[in-house]
Amino acid sequence: MTEEIFIYAIIAIVILIFILLIVYLSLYFKSRKKNTQTANIASDTANSKSNKAQKNYSIESVFDFMEFDKIEDNMICTKNGTKYIMVVECQGVNYDLMSQVEKNSVEEGFIQFLNTLRHPIQIYTQTRTINLENSIQTYKDKVKEVEENLEKQKQHYQQMVNSGNYSDEELKAAFYELTKATNLYEYGKDIIYNTERMSLNKNVLNQKYYIVIPYYPEELGENNFDQKEIRNLAFSELYTRAQSVIRTLSACGVNGRVLDSNGLVDLLYVAYNRDDAEVYGIDKAMKAGYDELYSTATDVIDKKMKALDEKIEKEAFEMANQKVIEAKSEKEMELQKREETQDDLIAQLASMIIEQNASIIGKDVAENAVQKVKEETKKRKGRPKKQTLEEGGTKENEQEEKTRKRRVQKSA
Repeated sequence: MTEEIFIYAIIAIVILIFILLIVYLSLYFKSRKKNTQTANIASDTANSKSNKAQKNYSIESVFDFMEFDKIEDNMICTKNGTKYIMVVECQGVNYDLMSQVEKNSVEEGFIQFLNTLRHPIQIYTQTRTINLENSIQTYKDKVKEVEENLEKQKQHYQQMVNSGNYSDEELKAAFYELTKATNLYEYGKDIIYNTERMSLNKNVLNQKYYIVIPYYPEELGENNFDQKEIRNLAFSELYTRAQSVIRTLSACGVNGRVLDSNGLVDLLYVAYNRDDAEVYGIDKAMKAGYDELYSTATDVIDKKMKALDEKIEKEAFEMANQKVIEAKSEKEMELQKREETQDDLIAQLASMIIEQNASIIGKDVAENAVQKVKEETKKRKGRPKKQTLEEGGTKENEQEEKTRKRRVQKSA
């Protein structure tokens, strides 16, 4: 019994050792496989980094990100000349304000337009914020011309009134024309004011409608045409299709026109710059150099020197004007002073003349004359200032006028 127990114990120990050996071998092979995978990943990463470091990146043009290549001959060229597009701008109609008969006519015309299509088209609607800046500037230029004409008419009418050579009929006719010009000027100013107020509202929107007509050179089939010939054929075909679309749309009361190259540029600019287009139009964007990679400016020192020269010139003109005004004021003050002391200067000069000729007229007479001049001067200085009458003269002048009239009556 004891021997059997011992044998079972030995068998159990052997089995346990065998199990532990299997577990150890499995763990060993797993760890080795993991180390091998880590090494492979590290080597792959290093290889990929070295490949990236050796890869040369080329600078791509911005046109590679656009859906078009260029605009030429009133067409949009896309996909390296494999597709040409012409756009027709349409003027919408106010369908809701039409009568039922007019609505039926428009619908029948549109059905006819759809039935006549032999090529694919795309209808594109673009919403824009109305920019009234150009209209306001045009109004201002016109109103300025009206204002200049009004000033000329005012001067002419005033000359007619002052001359006294015109009859009442002619004066009435001239005044009527002057009134018309004045009313026109006031009306123009009101238009500018109301338009400027309207431009402050950023919610004033306008919808534009376009029909996009494509053409694929593949429609020519197998050919030996070069790129220029293909472009000419595309233009001819697209123009024919566009004119056909315009004619058939006219049956609906919708007018259309083919966009030229500038119109296409403006269309794409608004499509790709929704926010900036509300502030800067395509004309301002081109002038600002938005299509250039970089811009250059003059040296800052040169700009400062130019600004300093302008400041010096401006202050020199201001100083010259000020000194001329001061010089004129001094002369005017000197003239006023002489006018105020005119009587004193006359008395002094009279006394001097009498004294110089005392030997001729006699000493006693000369002294008596000088004394009378002094008494007259003293009397004048003690006399109150002359009171101005409403008629524009003085009391002394009025008294002299009465004396003169009495003498005339006596002589008569």
